[in-house]
Amino acid sequence: MKKITKISSLIITGTLFFLGGFYLGFNHIPEVEKVYGIENKENPSDINDTDFNDFWKAWNMINERHPSGAEVSSKEKIWGAIKGMVESVGDPYTYFFTPEEAADLEIDLTGEFFGVGMEVGVRDTNLVVISPLKDSPAETAGIESGDIILKIDDEIANKLTVDKAVELIRGERGTIVKLTVVRKGVEEPLEIEVTRDLIKIPTVETELRKDGVFVISLFDFSKNAEADFEKALNKFVESKSKKLILDLRGNPGGYLGSAINLTSWFLPEGEIIVIEKSPNEDNNHTYRSNGNSIKGEFDMVILVDGGSASASEIMAGALQQHGVAELIGTQTFGKGSVQEVVNFKDKTELKITVAEWLTPNETSISKEGLTPDTVIEFDAEIYKKDKTDNQLEEAVKILLKKK
Repeated sequence: MKKITKISSLIITGTLFFLGGFYLGFNHIPEVEKVYGIENKENPSDINDTDFNDFWKAWNMINERHPSGAEVSSKEKIWGAIKGMVESVGDPYTYFFTPEEAADLEIDLTGEFFGVGMEVGVRDTNLVVISPLKDSPAETAGIESGDIILKIDDEIANKLTVDKAVELIRGERGTIVKLTVVRKGVEEPLEIEVTRDLIKIPTVETELRKDGVFVISLFDFSKNAEADFEKALNKFVESKSKKLILDLRGNPGGYLGSAINLTSWFLPEGEIIVIEKSPNEDNNHTYRSNGNSIKGEFDMVILVDGGSASASEIMAGALQQHGVAELIGTQTFGKGSVQEVVNFKDKTELKITVAEWLTPNETSISKEGLTPDTVIEFDAEIYKKDKTDNQLEEAVKILLKKK
């Protein structure tokens, strides 16, 4: 989930003052504090125990003694210092982006880039495949949801942030990345070579089955999702079907706004969709349905699995807990942390975790994920044999029994 919020560039200026102010002795000069936008901010309680002379000693040693010290600009050194500070919090979803990395992030959000086509996250310090995208090079090569990535080429994966891992996995079209993965039920690690290609993230597919059940498969919550989903709902209404399956399996999430707007199609105005809980209670926020709900009565179930994360969990959790839809499948991934992307003047960005998502009954998505009403494992052997999707068929059975 990428919650994109533009914040004043004074934040980075304050950060530079945090680094540079101690060079001046950090004497709380009021005029300087006003200029840098940090007036009335309390200093950390342990700030007086911190000796910043070591920072500047290291800075000078690099400049004067390292063979490449003079070749690295002061700006790049500051970026490196900020990266180190960010990494010190130990959160794989908090990351500082250089201008080049920030440009790649923007490409990410438009839904088209070069890579292998899979979403990754962290679980118990391991880098895990949330889901390969439909028809992507990763899916074609045999990458599966739940695979634990041990190595990316020769890099040990659990020593990397998520964003650094993504940077290594991506590359020029036609080049190959070797992923060493551990898979449940397979004794030895697997080495899988994936050829990078242009990735166009799919959004929605629809199908009216012969038994009258209408299926909407939603693959992400990107910029195009809202318009595409509305078209899919119109097809559902025009079909006259009263049985709807929303397939969120393998959907790794996307924009918060899209999650709210898509969920609002199924809830009356004012109903709670998700609660944003921050360390600072003043920043807590409850997101509610805008009331633009679909007309008519129908039965609905939602398919989920370990590849359903973030925005998918927000939507599925809200509709489950409001009694709108039953969940069928397996436990969801549990990606319920909120990231903001802070834009700075020099085109760098900071993606920072600021809160966690809670379902309407205040269940933490990060800690637990979502448990389906009907738990059923996907039978890959049956699917390979004759393309029978046993989870989908179970959802159809449950829907057809409803009167």
